[in-house]
Amino acid sequence: MIPRTIFTPDHDTFRDSVRRFIAEHVVPHHAEWEKAGQVPRSLWLKAGELGLLCCNVPEEYGGMGGDFLHSTILIEEMARVGATGPTFYLHSDIVAPYLVDFGTEEQKQKWLPKMATGEVVVALGMSEPSGGSDVQAMRTQALREGDEYVINGQKVFITNGHSADLLLLACKTDPKARGKGVSLILVETNRTGFKRGRKLEKMGCKAQDTSELFFADVRVPAENLLGAEGSGFVQLMTQLAQERLIQGIRGVSSSEAALDWTIAYVSERNMFGQTLADFQNTRFKLAGLHAEVLGQRVFVDRCIELHLEGKLDPADAAICKLITTELQGRVMDECLQFFGGWGYMWEYPIARAYADARMCRLGGGTAEVMRQIIANSILPKVRKSA
Repeated sequence: MIPRTIFTPDHDTFRDSVRRFIAEHVVPHHAEWEKAGQVPRSLWLKAGELGLLCCNVPEEYGGMGGDFLHSTILIEEMARVGATGPTFYLHSDIVAPYLVDFGTEEQKQKWLPKMATGEVVVALGMSEPSGGSDVQAMRTQALREGDEYVINGQKVFITNGHSADLLLLACKTDPKARGKGVSLILVETNRTGFKRGRKLEKMGCKAQDTSELFFADVRVPAENLLGAEGSGFVQLMTQLAQERLIQGIRGVSSSEAALDWTIAYVSERNMFGQTLADFQNTRFKLAGLHAEVLGQRVFVDRCIELHLEGKLDPADAAICKLITTELQGRVMDECLQFFGGWGYMWEYPIARAYADARMCRLGGGTAEVMRQIIANSILPKVRKSA
């Protein structure tokens, strides 16, 4: 196995702490959270107590002042046990950076410390029933009336939507414009006119609370605007590389876990007087998958290095997400096959991982959108006919 070189001894110590937390507080309860469709607030508070939330938020705002490698470790260790319920990465590594990079000092002081302790859980409101990938075409509006914005519209597929105390909401402050009409606004979920819809019943990631959200004349103060009005689309684009890298980290880590489970299973499962691992078909298929996953692990680690240096290109982030999540789907399918009928049983981790993996080709931008981004980086743009 090619050694990983991106982590320091301090990171390794942090990984040990994360593994203990997951073994004690996540793994024993994850099945019941899948039935409930939500993880309890107590888990968020425990994670906050142990310094596992907002790891790379500066200490002055309540974080541990770490780097993205601390976040990487938490993402990897959750993926390795198939724990898709605790969406700490969304809270800490997708929403928090918007506040760190674009928030006012007052917004940072108000929200980041409580996010770091788990007292406040956040969600990102982007996708709508009429479309998700075409952010510029969103219909939810926030129109200025004096010192307030009045918000009307609907969001869907919102992770943490049922438990969130605060939303980072993407909406149109200029309905006639496309990208230049998009703004990001912080919306407290206790405001009049805000309503949560049903928890959506998904084929996988069942412990995540994913919801519809409705806004009917929801009034928020103008100071809840994040950055300048009309800058939301640019703000979103600056953060998407990290979001897609996160999906790549999850994809390759869960693929590694599936291979580990499968190797252990075929080494013990007897058939026709020998173990499954003795058959050439088993050995060759698992050898091929191992080689592909290892190659992607090296590529993902290089992307992490570039991201830490502020040099991860959006197209490379798209490549990272595309290849890792597509291989992840194939790994889950081929590994499940080795388990036979047991692989189809929900009690086996491979069954849950198979269902969970399908979301990864959708979240953070579909595989088709990733291909479009990559194509635009290597080919002339297609000319539209007059």
